[in-house]
Amino acid sequence: MSAVIVRAPGKINLALSVGPLADDGYHPLATVFLAVGLYEYVAAEPADTLQLEFDPASAIPVADLATDDSNLVIRAARLLAEATGCTAGARLRVKKNVPIAGGMGGGSADAAATLVACNELWGTNLTRTDLESLAAQLGSDVPFAVSGGAAIGTGRGEQLARTLVGGELHWVLRFNDRGISTPAAYRALDEHRAQFAEHLGPAPIPEVDPALLQALRAGDVGALAPQLVNDLQAPALRMRPELVAALAAGERAGALTGIVSGSGPTLAFLARDAQDAAAIAERLRGDGHRVAQVSSPAEGATRCC
Repeated sequence: MSAVIVRAPGKINLALSVGPLADDGYHPLATVFLAVGLYEYVAAEPADTLQLEFDPASAIPVADLATDDSNLVIRAARLLAEATGCTAGARLRVKKNVPIAGGMGGGSADAAATLVACNELWGTNLTRTDLESLAAQLGSDVPFAVSGGAAIGTGRGEQLARTLVGGELHWVLRFNDRGISTPAAYRALDEHRAQFAEHLGPAPIPEVDPALLQALRAGDVGALAPQLVNDLQAPALRMRPELVAALAAGERAGALTGIVSGSGPTLAFLARDAQDAAAIAERLRGDGHRVAQVSSPAEGATRCC
């Protein structure tokens, strides 16, 4: 078989409500995932062993990325092989466009694309539901990267309930040259809550506001904008103070609102329509920001060629 090429989307979190740190070391979450049209690509070709390389034509630097068993791509392929009893190998080539440690789930998208690509390459014939179950063993965001679209995530984020989006939404993503470690963002949130526990009270039970879901299903961007919320935004802004000015710049450029994506530092600016998104992107580029204009919802991990 020739190469199987699969693309998987990056994501933003329209809402991210974080509960208290649990005994297992994780935080319960309630989030609304939205897949956006910025994709990772994984090409899988027949080989005797599992091999991983990164495409030097990637949009972000990849020279220093690990290609051994510590990489989520190799782990995803091994998990599929073990689950199905497959003994074949694969040469895996990843082209990255989603920022590393940017709060957009780029590594999760790589893992999701690998599951779909190797499932087809090896003829293991797992269903999409089967692949989502395997994906949950790899990380909280991986099942959503398999499914795409929009979904409410609970548990650690891996328990998904699909939700509708009433039409196409348009965004401008503003990238940062330095990533933020997801564990570091959660630690910063815990430290802040502990420091100000007397004023903040106990960490909330995570939940998604029904008003956000109603606005999303209606495709009403004016109603959606004030509902975007992220408990990790404050820690991200403390860790990267320059993001405060960047958020203000996006709103001055015409965005309805801006929000830190996941653990950051990528910023997502909501536009009224594609024309407004193009104008916002142009203004931000003119001010020296690195941006991309994208639409949503995007499909999950899918063979593209």
